[in-house]
Amino acid sequence: MSARTPRTTVAFCLASVFLAAACGRKEGDGKAAAAAAPPPMAVTVIKATSRTVPVSLEAVGQAEGSREVEIRARVTGIIEKRTYEEGAPVRAGEVMFVIDPAPYELAAQQARAALMQERVRKELAETDARRLEPLAKDRAIPQREVDQAIAAAKTATGAIAAAEARLKEAELNLSYTRIKAPISGITGRAQRSEGSLVTANTDASLLTTIKQYDPIWVRFSLAESDFQRVRGNERKAKVQLVAADGTVAAANGKLNFAGSTVDERQGAIQMRAEFTNGGQKWMPGQFLKVRILAAEQVAILVPQSAVQQNEQSRVVMTVGPENKVLPRNIQVAGWIGSDTIVAGGLKEGELVIVDNLVKLRPGTQVAPSPLGEGRGEGKK
Repeated sequence: MSARTPRTTVAFCLASVFLAAACGRKEGDGKAAAAAAPPPMAVTVIKATSRTVPVSLEAVGQAEGSREVEIRARVTGIIEKRTYEEGAPVRAGEVMFVIDPAPYELAAQQARAALMQERVRKELAETDARRLEPLAKDRAIPQREVDQAIAAAKTATGAIAAAEARLKEAELNLSYTRIKAPISGITGRAQRSEGSLVTANTDASLLTTIKQYDPIWVRFSLAESDFQRVRGNERKAKVQLVAADGTVAAANGKLNFAGSTVDERQGAIQMRAEFTNGGQKWMPGQFLKVRILAAEQVAILVPQSAVQQNEQSRVVMTVGPENKVLPRNIQVAGWIGSDTIVAGGLKEGELVIVDNLVKLRPGTQVAPSPLGEGRGEGKK
């Protein structure tokens, strides 16, 4: 074995030093990288659990008065007075318009006078009949004269009935000069002002309208496929009005009409719900969101806040293997309160993440913890 030269020995020592230094740097870099890696993100989860919930359907409807009445003039004449305030509530029986009654008062007086004349004629005919009967028995006059007197009395009876009918008609027309509210409700704009001539039984006879706001009706339609889900239970269904923020604005509704035919143009069934409307919270013509709860179905509920919308579908974030975020595309069958009804795409027992969703990405490492006691896993 040959002896090493001093130059070779020096080179070998320098290489050993550099190698040791390089190994030290790699070991230090690995420890630093491990120390710099972020910890798993803490998230709150709920366990997907099936339960029995009502079938929930939503639709947009339009409110209308439960009773809407056109106030029309039933006799022709000049409007003498308007006694109500436009847009104000009125009670049934209140006078709203007065048409000049003078012509109808005269007609009633004439009918009353004609009735008196007919009654006098009847009395005279009966008196003649009574006076002639003894003379006919004594053969002082022909029986024919008695028969004519009796017939005249009967004719007078018929004339009295006709005169009474004409009087009632005249008095009825006179009563129509005071136009009263047939129902209680909110009045509309007056179509005719004082001094205007209105003609009965024409378009010009319309004076105003009254709408009853309490209860109020909401008309809406359901697609044929949706209607099949509640068919047979529609009369027992609970109906709610949903506010713009998703909260229940009214839960006291009930269906009072369900169509028996499908609209050929829309492929939908017309329906109507009734709601109490104290304080006139809703007005006719207003568009409202209606929710129908009927029958039952087995489904998974998750908070609406846990559901995200992408271009293709709705998504929830779940905890997958190794506590990594795993997105799930779901099918939504409606909403109940603050919860979404999941009809498909989510399996029983999967952990659904309900917070920190903005920060999560597929594959993100998380540290899941159950939703706190008292917050629930979805409220019915």
